[in-house]
Amino acid sequence: MAVNMKYANIKYYDISNGLGVRTSLFVSGCSHRCRGCFNEMAWDFNYGEDFTDATTDTVLKSIEPGYISGLTLLGGEPMEPVNQRALLPLLRRFRDHFPQKNIWCYTGYTYESDLLSPDGKAHCEVTDEFLSYVDILVDGEFDQDLYDISLKFRGSKNQRILQIHEEGCPELFPLEPLS
Repeated sequence: MAVNMKYANIKYYDISNGLGVRTSLFVSGCSHRCRGCFNEMAWDFNYGEDFTDATTDTVLKSIEPGYISGLTLLGGEPMEPVNQRALLPLLRRFRDHFPQKNIWCYTGYTYESDLLSPDGKAHCEVTDEFLSYVDILVDGEFDQDLYDISLKFRGSKNQRILQIHEEGCPELFPLEPLS
């Protein structure tokens, strides 16, 4: 791989980070440093194992069974530009091999301002293609003051679960507006 990235963990048969049974890849590197983060060790871009072509092959092999719903990317921060560049070949291969399965991506960045906008904090030359492969984007920094253990697939009430390819980008499991 041309771009170096580390990963903190891979969870196979994961049911906590998206609908259905999934493979979840926890990348290393995060500039948000949210207070109360459940995965502080993955803030360090040099933490963990090298993400290699062999890692990609292993991840894709784990998704082959019919009962596996898809792939989840989280971390760390998958949408850090360096991580987007490193993950893009995995996403391309995933979509080629598993067009019927889905990709969830967790990010502390905000979809509209940080990722879609060409001037966004995390927008880079591969962001548009990267997002074209993502079906569900869970966006927003974790906010310890808005933490709620009863939330589905997110940690704090400010985070959204967006169906980014559906018209109007509707939320899954929407919450009442924050007051």
